[in-house]
Amino acid sequence: MHLHVMAAAAAAIILAHDASAQSARPIPAEAFAKVPDIQSVSMSDDGRTLVGLVADPSSDNQRTALATWDLSGDSLPQVLSASVITPSGDRMEFVQASALPGGKVLAVGRQAWTGRLGGCGEGFTSGATSTFIFRQYITDQQHSSFDRAFENVSRNVDISREQQRCLDLVNTSGLVSTLPLEPDVVLVSQFNPRTSSSDYYRMNLRTGSTELHQRIAGRARPDVIDPRDGSVLVQSRTVAEGSDFRIEYLIRNDGNGEFELHDAFTTRATDRFNVNIVGRDEQSGQYYVVTDKFSDLAAVYFYDANERQFSDEPILAHPDFSASSVILGRNPSQFNQLLGFRYLGARSEVFWLDEQMRSIQDGLDAAFPGLNVSLNSWSDNLDRILFSVSSGARAPSYYLLSNMQNVHLVGHSRPWLADYPMSDPELIYYEARDGLRIPGIVTLPAGWSPEDGPLPSIVLPHGGPWVRDTTAWDSSGWPQFLASRGYAVLQPQYRGSTGFGRELWLAGDNEWGQAMQDDKDDGAAWLVEQGIADRDRIAIFGYSYGGFAAAAAVVRENSPYRCAISGAPVTDLTRIGNNWSSNRLQRAFQGRTVSGMDPIRHTDRANIPVMLYVGDRDVRTPAFHARNFYNQVRNRVPAQLHIIRDMPHSLPWYPRHHTETLGLIENYLANDCGPGGM
Repeated sequence: MHLHVMAAAAAAIILAHDASAQSARPIPAEAFAKVPDIQSVSMSDDGRTLVGLVADPSSDNQRTALATWDLSGDSLPQVLSASVITPSGDRMEFVQASALPGGKVLAVGRQAWTGRLGGCGEGFTSGATSTFIFRQYITDQQHSSFDRAFENVSRNVDISREQQRCLDLVNTSGLVSTLPLEPDVVLVSQFNPRTSSSDYYRMNLRTGSTELHQRIAGRARPDVIDPRDGSVLVQSRTVAEGSDFRIEYLIRNDGNGEFELHDAFTTRATDRFNVNIVGRDEQSGQYYVVTDKFSDLAAVYFYDANERQFSDEPILAHPDFSASSVILGRNPSQFNQLLGFRYLGARSEVFWLDEQMRSIQDGLDAAFPGLNVSLNSWSDNLDRILFSVSSGARAPSYYLLSNMQNVHLVGHSRPWLADYPMSDPELIYYEARDGLRIPGIVTLPAGWSPEDGPLPSIVLPHGGPWVRDTTAWDSSGWPQFLASRGYAVLQPQYRGSTGFGRELWLAGDNEWGQAMQDDKDDGAAWLVEQGIADRDRIAIFGYSYGGFAAAAAVVRENSPYRCAISGAPVTDLTRIGNNWSSNRLQRAFQGRTVSGMDPIRHTDRANIPVMLYVGDRDVRTPAFHARNFYNQVRNRVPAQLHIIRDMPHSLPWYPRHHTETLGLIENYLANDCGPGGM
């Protein structure tokens, strides 16, 4: 690799700043609210086409547009310009895009929808009628027409109007796999309501022809697809067993083609072991399995289907973090070779086993010092490599490496943020009151040092709760938005969080508002002990499960918080448990872990001010949770409730949703968080 050429090109186009030499200054809400200049970027396997979403040039970063880049020429300009741009429509907005084989593009659109859910889709159990629906479209590189994707691979005749409407609402068709050795062919699935089976079709994207490839009936689902021809190698199924479920894996016998049960994989839903079969080594026939069955942290093991046993030791593992997946080559020259594995460190990271890929990574890391470089996709001969550059203080930028020496800018997602100093988040650990080691992520105002004295601080628990935060760029904007206003931000990875081992995860069972809540309070105490936080100026702000945690803080005695901000909260554990009771598998897997201190039952103990907000199209944590809690505490403590028009539960939100909610958060902390604000 010609590193001197690469580094020179990178230096000319990178967004540079030195946070250590500058002080924080407030980043406007609009800077996080605006649609990124570029996002959701992917490259076709042949390296000839880039696909992504850009800001509609006529909308002042208020709407998205679908874009394609033609890379077929021998020489590329230093800064790439999109070949074709198609804005979102008045009703349907592009929210995701990806390059497909055969010169095709897959675009996902989102549309507000109001009507009777009729037992279909998320939210039907709460009676919600306002939500969003998503549609998949296929077009070509010129965007000459947009056709509904994968929905007519078979004919759904002889089904009722209600069944067809349900299928339309929940998107029962989708892309399963591209087949890299067959450039025009993909594998797609469609639920068949007549047979209650999942039908798998080979679809030629150039001709539009389809053929039924395989039918999987009942509760079975494919777990491993052969990337050579799309055939199913491994199936899994769930079998009711009293109030529990047995999870079984069936592996295809190469000799007779039959699927055979392998007891070595069998677990129960209540065991909560993570078992993911992530690929097959063609030479040995053994399977790569990422699991935490044998250790606290997940690692990669071999499984020999003939001997029906796992390897004695993991073949790939990290000493401090869980493995999450393996990286297998997709291009003909690397096909199905083990190139590396991913692990969940402070952020998702890659350890490259392949020397050539490691060399490319090392060269790009040197060209972009101090930033996270991710290799996203590459052509067969590596003459085109799409990669992104980001950090917790830098929104992603996208680049193309051509001929192993020239770096071309595709686009910066939020170039306007380069004018504002930000500090990188840091992964830390602190000890909970019962001795459990709790990870946390701290984001500080740019330029702050301990000599400057303690800061007003925010404890920001994540949603889920079965997820985790990272030190990568946070698309919500919350940590950096708050840090730019002089707040220290702690994101506690409290018990019940995933990605840091089974012990931490399982310790959260049935501890909602109890030991899980202690972890947040202990994080606040840690901030004070470290000289970061002013103990009299700490607030808690969370969304979804984090909103529950904020509501719980309102009714807990001896709260370390001056006030609470509760976004899209669950406040009634009984009602959410009743909703989950309609799904036996979900109840066995997670529902049984949701109990503890129920905020709605203890509103008479409310002792700190609270602001609640929720979207009126939120069908995951409907507005009654926030409204009922507000009505019961508003005569006991200062309380506010804001219902945000047309806002769903999850991102992406419209720019106005970000602007409105960030403004509410800023104003509340400054003016209404206890006497005189923060």
